[in-house]
Amino acid sequence: MPHAKIQVAAAEDGSLSYAVPVAPEALPAVTPTALLAAWDAARDRAHAGQWGPTRTLLFRRSDGSATVLSIADRDARSWAEAVDRRAGLETLPGLALCLRLLALVEVMGRSAWMAGLFAVTADGVELHPSLLRAAAAQPLDAGARFDAEELRGLLSRTLPGPPEAGPRVLA
Repeated sequence: MPHAKIQVAAAEDGSLSYAVPVAPEALPAVTPTALLAAWDAARDRAHAGQWGPTRTLLFRRSDGSATVLSIADRDARSWAEAVDRRAGLETLPGLALCLRLLALVEVMGRSAWMAGLFAVTADGVELHPSLLRAAAAQPLDAGARFDAEELRGLLSRTLPGPPEAGPRVLA
């Protein structure tokens, strides 16, 4: 599967269309190191105000159906462009890296329970290594997003528990 071909077509308006021969759920895992490097490259590109084109992704499923996703948001376009320049969105590993990066940003924004796994600082964002490992390995869903509860379950098995409480003295 990593060598399956993604066909890319450019429209007159500069937008790009990708015919992906697998469903989003079948995209390969990536390494945490690659995910972090893509995050940094994408952040730098967005800070520089360099926006990429709109991208439409057509995923073919084994049953003949298809899923269509669009990367049209200005920031998402910028992040996709950064990953394209770094890893190539015409490859399954490159597309997997891009969609995992976008899914990570999206799930961080909608899942309050993740607050302790990342910190936004003046220099960027600091991601807990367990969060990076989980996002690199967790399969995407049909909409190329992370299932927040599955991710939470995976993280609950990899994060250390709270420190043991000592005996309580009641007065």
